[in-house]
Amino acid sequence: MAYLELEDLRGYLDIDAAGDNPLLQEAIEDAQSYIEGQTNRTFEASTATRYYDRSALDPWDSTILHLDADCLTVTTLTNGDASATVIPAASYWLLDRNDGPPYHKIQLTINDGYYWEWDTDYWVSVAGTWGYSTSVPDDIRRATAVLAAFLYRQKDAQMFETTAILESGALAVPQGIPATVDRIIKRYRKMI
Repeated sequence: MAYLELEDLRGYLDIDAAGDNPLLQEAIEDAQSYIEGQTNRTFEASTATRYYDRSALDPWDSTILHLDADCLTVTTLTNGDASATVIPAASYWLLDRNDGPPYHKIQLTINDGYYWEWDTDYWVSVAGTWGYSTSVPDDIRRATAVLAAFLYRQKDAQMFETTAILESGALAVPQGIPATVDRIIKRYRKMI
């Protein structure tokens, strides 16, 4: 699913004709891909099962498993033992408890007797809802529109769009990603 609908981009650009729809759709997809790549996040929820090996274990606290993506909910947590033991929800916490969702770690409670296991050829599996939020944040939707419009307009642009006039003459400088987009996505950037 896209962060921005084709009709929304057409309205943003004030385009009535459907002739450029494939190019507009490509611009939306490229903008979304750029935003996800720059933030290391997906901004819409999806249901999936993710698998973790021993390398996801916290090196200082053996009760914590680090997740490689934003997690909104966990429906089933299965240990990596040969019996595929399902760990009940009351036996773990999603972290960071004060900041989430999204969550980035799972910590086993100490009193319930569970610990992370990885028997031969088995992985810890986490089934749940993954993504930054259940719906795309408004500012990410806006950044997608601004960037998609910018990318769409590149079809008509010269190789160099900005001209700087110096004492020695004119200098053509390529224009980069719109500053509005960078300001928005910096707030969401996740370090990996």
